[in-house]
Amino acid sequence: MPDLDENLTLAELVTAEPALAGLLDRLGLDYCCGGQRPLVEAVDAAGLDLGEVLQSLAMVDAQSTVENWSSMGPGELVDHIESTHHAYLRTELPRLTALAHKVASVHGTRYPELADIQSLFLQLRADLEPHLLKEERILFPMIRQLDSAESVPNFHCGSLVSPIRMMLSEHDTAGDLLADLRAATGGYVVPDDGCASYQSLFTGLAELEADIHLHVHKENNLLFPSVMAAESALTGSRS
Repeated sequence: MPDLDENLTLAELVTAEPALAGLLDRLGLDYCCGGQRPLVEAVDAAGLDLGEVLQSLAMVDAQSTVENWSSMGPGELVDHIESTHHAYLRTELPRLTALAHKVASVHGTRYPELADIQSLFLQLRADLEPHLLKEERILFPMIRQLDSAESVPNFHCGSLVSPIRMMLSEHDTAGDLLADLRAATGGYVVPDDGCASYQSLFTGLAELEADIHLHVHKENNLLFPSVMAAESALTGSRS
């Protein structure tokens, strides 16, 4: 467990101990797109008690076995992201699409908010699927090329800054949609008369949110900064 310094950023906390990600999610503390905020600042903005948050974080059991992605180089990290998070999304997005349709069809009359939940989820899927393709077909191959290069490759886009900036913007959009989904579901709380499919949908959406947050954290706060630093270093060595 990392030293729980209240001045550490949320991103630094999760990078040091991934087991903290779930609790930060439940507390509504954004460690991916908003990961550069110090813990004390994020807690204050959320209206939480810093002492209680620190105590809760200290009680989280560190994961005994977790892939050490925080020490991976850029090429290894993109392989890890594809095999872990992209593969997960390609399985879960179609499954949750069918489940959202089923639950809205059966329970939509009693719970009209299910139509909004289904719509938000479909927007999220429509944004994520082309995003994955752009990473896999364009950005990630360039990162692998850069990772093994001794001089700056001649990329068609000139520099990786532009495609990375686009990915960051799309991450923000996905984060906003996830926040809207959490609000629309009341924090993924199932009504007392919710059936097994209703429960499965909300559980799946909560797990999807957690996975995307960790996925975005790895890219925003580890992969992209390291890639831009590597490109800058090669550019400097060439001049």
